[in-house]
Amino acid sequence: MKNKEEILANKKEIKHNLFILAVSMIAVILILATNYIPRSTSGNIAGISLSVLPFINAVLNGVSFLLLIGAMVMIKKKRVHTHKRFIYGALTSTVLFMITYLTYHAMAGSTSYGGSGLLLYIYYFVLITHIILATSLLPLVLITFIRGQHMLVKKHRKIARWTMPIWLYVSFTGVLVYVLISPYYE
Repeated sequence: MKNKEEILANKKEIKHNLFILAVSMIAVILILATNYIPRSTSGNIAGISLSVLPFINAVLNGVSFLLLIGAMVMIKKKRVHTHKRFIYGALTSTVLFMITYLTYHAMAGSTSYGGSGLLLYIYYFVLITHIILATSLLPLVLITFIRGQHMLVKKHRKIARWTMPIWLYVSFTGVLVYVLISPYYE
C-alpha cells in the first residue's frame, strides 16, 4: 500500500501532466490556426514591417541554442544554480520565439523555398525533421522543467537526456531553416 506522500506526489504529477497536455494542445492548435486566419494586407504591425520577424525568430533560436549549451556545460560542472539560470534564459528566448513566430505566420503566412538541386533536398530534410521534433518539444521541455523545479533529480535526468538534444537540434535547425529560406522572403 502506498503511503500518503506517494499518493500526493502522484496526484501532483497528474495535475502537472494535465497542464502540460493542455498547453501543448493549445500551442499546436494556435500554430495550425495561423494557416487559416485572414492575413494582414499592410505587412505591418504598429508601423513595424513583418519582414523583420523571421530574422528575429532566427536570432531567438540562436540565443536558445547558446543558452542550452551553457546549461549543459554548467550541469556537467555540477553548478545547478547556474544551470537553472541558463535554462530560464533558454525558456524565455523560446517563448519569445513562439510569440514572434505565431505573429509572423498569422499575419504574413508561409514562404515557399525557391532553391533547387541538392539544397532543395537538404532544406526539406532539415525542415521536416525540425517540424516533427519541434512538435514533440513543448511537452518534453515542460515535463523536464517541472521535474527540475521540484528537484525530482532522477526523473529529471531521465527525460533531460532526450529533451536537451532535441531542443538543441530544433534551435539550431531553426536558424538553419532561416538561413536557407531567407533569400525567398518578400
